[in-house]
Amino acid sequence: MGKVQYYTAEKLEELKAELQYLKLQGRSDMAKQIAEARDKGDLSENAEYDAAKDAQGLLELKISKMEEIVANARVLNEINIDTSKVSILSKVKIKNKKNGMEVVYTIVSEEEADLKAGKISNSSPFGKGLFGKSVGDIAEIQAPAGKLEFEILEITR
Repeated sequence: MGKVQYYTAEKLEELKAELQYLKLQGRSDMAKQIAEARDKGDLSENAEYDAAKDAQGLLELKISKMEEIVANARVLNEINIDTSKVSILSKVKIKNKKNGMEVVYTIVSEEEADLKAGKISNSSPFGKGLFGKSVGDIAEIQAPAGKLEFEILEITR
């Protein structure tokens, strides 16, 4: 059994839609490519056919991995999130102790992480460093630039 991952309802629906697309349209497109390559002659010397078969194998691998992800996915109910400590789906306002800069991040699963949107993974150094902290706590985070200290200012959902 794979690793259980937690998602928002929207992200899980997005994953299911992508899986459905790959199973239907992706497989159909791949079958057409293989048929076209097969029609071009001797299969033993047909690089286009070999490439199409390799691409089909990669598609099936991706479908298999996505099926496992969807099967092990759990939807988080945001109402049940404890806002006294940083946890998954917490929106955290932090202040850099060194330069005073304040930022807000939402802690999400790896697949939902998007730094531009302010969403960081719970398994990233920042996510791990903030996880379980309360308002007023200092989180020490090991970053490539060295150890950074952040004060937890606010936790919401």
